[in-house]
Amino acid sequence: MKLPQALLLACAVMINTSACATKLPPIVPVAHVDLPRYMGSWYVIAAIPTRFETDAYDAVETYTLKSNGDVATFFHFRKGSFDGKLKEFRTTGIVKPGTGNAVWGVRVFWPLKAQYVVAYLKDDYSQVIVARDARDYVWVMARTPTISQADYDALLDKVKALGYPMDKIRKVPQRPRGTDLGTGAR
Repeated sequence: MKLPQALLLACAVMINTSACATKLPPIVPVAHVDLPRYMGSWYVIAAIPTRFETDAYDAVETYTLKSNGDVATFFHFRKGSFDGKLKEFRTTGIVKPGTGNAVWGVRVFWPLKAQYVVAYLKDDYSQVIVARDARDYVWVMARTPTISQADYDALLDKVKALGYPMDKIRKVPQRPRGTDLGTGAR
């Protein structure tokens, strides 16, 4: 992406975020995230997606802890179908000090950092909800490509309780796989 395009995109994202600002209280993050345990791959089960992922299939976000404490992120998905073009995005998560590792700024490109709040994390690190105060985007993720209907419904109830517009939620199609990506459980 050329620099002028990047600057225009950054401005559009900032304007969109300001326009979507809400009078709801800030998202309350979980008390603590064990970063080494949180690292690894997460399947996107449902989302209010960014414009880049509106028609994502087989979406997976993978985190790797860097030696400086930042988090390298790798997001990939198929565009439009299970056989669609593979799209990949690499960003860096910068953990905000004093948040129990539950709030990050994700550097999409300099100088823009998008808010990343771990709003729910199952005790066994098998399911997570990542939210933003603006209630413009949300991601429901799991260590496996599918979850039970009861778990899905419970997670969406949590998203609704956070103040998100439920009519914007998209269930992300995931192709069944023979093995999961690891639960992160110990």
